[in-house]
Amino acid sequence: MDIVTNYMNEAVEELRHVRWPTRQQAVRLSTIVLGFTLISSTLFGVVDYLLAEVVKFFLSLV
Repeated sequence: MDIVTNYMNEAVEELRHVRWPTRQQAVRLSTIVLGFTLISSTLFGVVDYLLAEVVKFFLSLV
């Protein structure tokens, strides 16, 4: 049990050293992540659609 207590105390001590972002920084970084996710998922969706159409075209030739 001493190992668990020691681990928890060290974890709390490390959290005191963390430099937490301000609310403005957190909102800005979250917006960037959501924007990047939206753009990349749209791009992957378009590529997936185009590749599916290419496969359908080649299968229709058979």
